[in-house]
Amino acid sequence: MSQEQDQVQGDAGKWRIEVDRLVCAGTGLCLGTAHGRMRLDGGRARPVEDVITPDDAVTDAAETCPMEAITVRDATTGEVLAPLR
Repeated sequence: MSQEQDQVQGDAGKWRIEVDRLVCAGTGLCLGTAHGRMRLDGGRARPVEDVITPDDAVTDAAETCPMEAITVRDATTGEVLAPLR
């Protein structure tokens, strides 16, 4: 089994958090919504961990981000889970 296949199997059922740091305004709203999942780094949001177990607070953060800078994807398929556009 290749290293890439191992990674895909290890990410099964998990979510990937992405933040477009060029779009992020650094409001910190996501820190309050997804406490412990997001942090500010250089005045911009960043996930504490890129790949996580599913957590509705993270999709809430993506849905409420005023800049729509946060995207939550299925870590295996890449399907966008939030925000729903």
